Amino acid sequence: MVTEFERLVYEKTGEIPRGRVTTYGEIAKAIGKPKAARAVGSALNRNPHPITVPCHRVVGSNMHLGGYANGTDAKKQLLISEGIVIKGCQVIGEPFQF
Repeated sequence: MVTEFERLVYEKTGEIPRGRVTTYGEIAKAIGKPKAARAVGSALNRNPHPITVPCHRVVGSNMHLGGYANGTDAKKQLLISEGIVIKGCQVIGEPFQF
């Protein structure tokens, strides 16, 4: 069972198009909780539906890959497979805006 906050995070994360990334902070703002970026990260770490909720498309505010339950290398490979350009551990480009 997920909390209302987690449900909002998962729904908004599901709106990120393939081949795009956004930040934890952008999701927090989009769900009306602009100071909850860390809580967004915690919710995504508990994501019970990684296929339908693409949490790998969420990165830090500095576009750094950040964490991922299956490991940073897996996150990097998923993003590359979607056409995201990554240099080191940083996504090159602008975050998706809701």
